[in-house]
Amino acid sequence: MEEIALGKVAGGPGVEYGDSTSAGDPPLEKIYAFWLAGMSCDGCSIAVTGASEPTIEDLLLGRIPGLPRLILYHPVLSIEPGAEFVRNFELAAQGRLDAPYVVILEGSAVDDSLIEGDGYWVGLGARHSHEDGRKVISVMEWLDRLAPGAAAMIAIGTCATWGGIPAAVGNPTGAMGMMDYLGKDYRSAFGLPVINIPGCSPVGDNFTEVVAMVLHFLQGTGPLPEFDELGRPSWQFRDTVHNRCVRGGYYEEGIFAKEYGDPECLVDIGCWGPVVQCNIVERGAIRKYGGCMNQGGICIGCTMPGFPDKFSPFYKRPPGSTVSSTMATAQGKVMRFLRSFTRNSLNREPMWHPKGEIPSGWAAERRPEQIAERVVHYLYRMRQLANAKAPGRDTPETKFRDGFEVGPILRQQAEGGSGKAEPLPPPYARRQRKRESEARDRSEHGAIAPNLE
Repeated sequence: MEEIALGKVAGGPGVEYGDSTSAGDPPLEKIYAFWLAGMSCDGCSIAVTGASEPTIEDLLLGRIPGLPRLILYHPVLSIEPGAEFVRNFELAAQGRLDAPYVVILEGSAVDDSLIEGDGYWVGLGARHSHEDGRKVISVMEWLDRLAPGAAAMIAIGTCATWGGIPAAVGNPTGAMGMMDYLGKDYRSAFGLPVINIPGCSPVGDNFTEVVAMVLHFLQGTGPLPEFDELGRPSWQFRDTVHNRCVRGGYYEEGIFAKEYGDPECLVDIGCWGPVVQCNIVERGAIRKYGGCMNQGGICIGCTMPGFPDKFSPFYKRPPGSTVSSTMATAQGKVMRFLRSFTRNSLNREPMWHPKGEIPSGWAAERRPEQIAERVVHYLYRMRQLANAKAPGRDTPETKFRDGFEVGPILRQQAEGGSGKAEPLPPPYARRQRKRESEARDRSEHGAIAPNLE
């Protein structure tokens, strides 16, 4: 097979990829994308069709300002059939396209050298060089031919990134991730190592978001996105599932689910969320909806390089969780007890404290605030107001302008009281009394007498 120089175009005429684009270069109108399917279930393709930020339609129709249009050659989605479809791959491998191209691998790369003879594990298309006029072309051959001239190589899904399910113990096909297949020294024509977007299946928005940012880079209108040491988008896979989990608060207070369907933290029934890097709980599976823990499922670590072997057997409590959950349970009991005092106090309006009751008709039992709760609240409030000014109008400088003051406080001051609020009937009862007083004045004097209420 003829080798293609890494610094030269294999995807377009007369363009030096190694120097990237400069301010004087014309903008790219399009970029080709060749989708290869290795040992795959096609779940990654399905996930991408549900992406919304941006949608795959936005990329294919060129609706994102500043980005070139993405021309996708996908074994399922492309219109061209048979030899006409395969010819596009051949043109790219020969460097005869009129624009750069990227390669996207879904599913594991495999080791065809394990097969005796001319066999293959996964094929795409055929060539007219066999005695019967047809011979299947291995997907690995396409990967070999397209990788040197590609502007970027993107692995989508855990199978393509780390090997995934096909690479589990046994592994008769020699399945592996694209990064393992090409090696650590591989660089694309633009100088990029393999970009990995794991997940089984991945979040579709993770993929389209990265593609859009890479297109900005190839266009010269944006910087190269930040990737971690494994080639993952760092902003997507920096945090663990547990960091963003909707059930994480239960873990902090030591409350754990006993069976599937419980709303509490799922660590004790097999969830690996505290150690798995994934953003599905905050981003959702499709259009911000779904996601394993959001729907009651445990995390089985499908985005991690150790999946599936290091997470098996699934649905069994992780050994490390015994220590952490035991400590969280002990600490959580103390935290829940202390927080209950604060929560009970914060569930009362300031004006309810002098009354000693809550004016709610919903409570089956109106429990007054206990002495212990008042003491704890007083100490808590003293600490809260340390080196700070308490709200209110306790000093002359903070009185209302023009000497105005509300009626009840004026009356209390005239009677020699402190001027602070004392228990009063509910406003509805006071207004009813006022209306009754006005009605009496009308009947006696024919006019409404002044009322200071």
